[in-house]
Amino acid sequence: MNPYVIATINALRQFDPRKLVRNPVMLITELALIISLYLLAFHSQYNLSLSGQYINFYISVIILLFLTIFFSNLAESLAEGKSRDITATLRKMKKDTLGRVIDQNGERMVNSTDLRKGMIVEVRRDEMVPTDGEIVEGRGYFNESSITGESKPVFKVQGDSVTGATVLIDSTVKIRITADPGETFLDKMIELVEGSIRAKTPNEIALSILLSGLTLVFLIITSSVFTLGSYLGANVNLFILVVLLICLIPTTIGALLPALGVAAINKVSQFNVIAKSGRAVENAGDIDTIILDKTGTITIGDREANQVYPNRDISEKDLFKAAYVSSYFDETKEGISVVKKALERFPEFKEIDMKQYEFVPFTPDTKYSGVKKGDAYIYKGSPKAIWEIVGSKDNYVDALCAEISSRGGTAMVVISNEGVIGAIEFNDVLKPWIRERIEALKAMNIKPVMCTGDNELTAQYIAREASIDEVVANSKPKDKYNKVQEEKEKQRMVAMVGDGTNDAPALALADVGFAMNSGTQAAKDAANMIDLENDPTKLMDVIFLGKQILITRGSLTTFSIANDISKYFVIIPAIFFMFPQLSFINILGFTDPLLAVTSALIFNTFIIPLLIPLAIRGVKFKPSGINDLLRRNIIVYGIGGVLLPFIAIGAIYYIMIGAGILW
Repeated sequence: MNPYVIATINALRQFDPRKLVRNPVMLITELALIISLYLLAFHSQYNLSLSGQYINFYISVIILLFLTIFFSNLAESLAEGKSRDITATLRKMKKDTLGRVIDQNGERMVNSTDLRKGMIVEVRRDEMVPTDGEIVEGRGYFNESSITGESKPVFKVQGDSVTGATVLIDSTVKIRITADPGETFLDKMIELVEGSIRAKTPNEIALSILLSGLTLVFLIITSSVFTLGSYLGANVNLFILVVLLICLIPTTIGALLPALGVAAINKVSQFNVIAKSGRAVENAGDIDTIILDKTGTITIGDREANQVYPNRDISEKDLFKAAYVSSYFDETKEGISVVKKALERFPEFKEIDMKQYEFVPFTPDTKYSGVKKGDAYIYKGSPKAIWEIVGSKDNYVDALCAEISSRGGTAMVVISNEGVIGAIEFNDVLKPWIRERIEALKAMNIKPVMCTGDNELTAQYIAREASIDEVVANSKPKDKYNKVQEEKEKQRMVAMVGDGTNDAPALALADVGFAMNSGTQAAKDAANMIDLENDPTKLMDVIFLGKQILITRGSLTTFSIANDISKYFVIIPAIFFMFPQLSFINILGFTDPLLAVTSALIFNTFIIPLLIPLAIRGVKFKPSGINDLLRRNIIVYGIGGVLLPFIAIGAIYYIMIGAGILW
């Protein structure tokens, strides 16, 4: 069925007062519609004339009130339709498939719906990953186009997470299942997108309370007009009072507010980012500090071994051999690149019996990895970590590391129990557009902070190139947590990116925790946003989007309230047209009160559908400071919101006069 037909049907269903109760402004509008129908049915009891001009006016009011509610419901239905499209796409991704379970009973094929947390599944070349898991053995390239739409395969190693419905295109890996049926990443995505249709954010709740308060104020004002009319001896038409109320309460923003909330989630989804709540998107718009990793965020992230620098009295072959042995079991991209470079230079290293060694894995706290055999060991790691093991610096190698760092490279020192063997240079390059992104953040008064495990020299070099003023070098996971806490203690809103288990505490503490889909399950559970394409820099796009959503909501609210001021000057003279002393507020010189009121209601009704595309798409956003944004908001949507109704209502009135439409 056509999506617009579906949206229309849903809009009509939402006339149910039980559904409108969550939107007080529209609920009051529907009550006004019911009262208008009641007044028309029992007109004689309220001295309402049904002569030619009045009956046309009454019917017009009823039709326009109906359309006001309908357009409000339609705006929300159109936004929800996009959410339903996203959900349908996600459901298509879910596929029941077989998984090759490896346990004490050997190998057996099990349906994906019967897989449980902790099971070990082997996935072979060109096979689909049956459900979410974490690689425990092996490495390979995965086609994630079914999830991300990106055809370029993603290389994953031990410790990386994989998502059900993706395909391994080479090699063989073993995966530990991390989600029971109904708890997979796709299941959570579907649940979150469906739940986003109804969930209200704190700002939405606050704005709803404000709109409810304004509605109550204008309800009192409208009632006082009736009392004032009785005091002055004027017979105030109750239909005109209904129109006055509807034109004064903030129907424009009240009608569009639900659509704005749903559109926020939809926009984030278009970036292939899943937000766990509307609040996460809203928080992104309020961010003051953004904490970024260096590798993969500021730099491209494909850090590879480029050159080796032997210590004095050490041959190049001895250094390459030690680097090869220390990296043989290392499944990180850096370790894999060391093994590859060593074999290119010395193919005979393939003959080394590695079964004699025990692997010592890298951790973010130790910052080194390698192998050991009894009391003997061969390690590679950051200079600071290695000097702590050795107990003192090797001045020659430390100077080499400083030189590598000064040109933006990353140095790793290779040692054995016999001494310092040398250093390996790893190179990474700055992302070509990152400086412009950082400058845009700073233009919005957002402070970027770079956290990196590299030493101070490398960190400062990269920070200068990227235009980042604050750096946390030699960073460990607890340092990220401490930095988030430090910024929050300054009453700042903090966003950070992470993908490891050790990042989970900081991600949970941050106002916006942004995790990679390839990251660990702990990181994804702690974060409130997950990027399907594993691009850490996308957090900046989400922040820009959050700003745009807040600005859109603020602009439409300003426009709606400004509109009410203009409509007041149109309708009040129409109500008291028989009193010449009030003619000074009849700015547009209207002479037909019923036609003037109808013109105001026509504008009030049809401005809503005209603004639906703006509410869903968002206002044009350019990174700038809060003062510039406020000035633009006041000029364009404040002053413009006051002037437009005068122009539009006047045009509608005189067009109707010219067309011979006279009530």
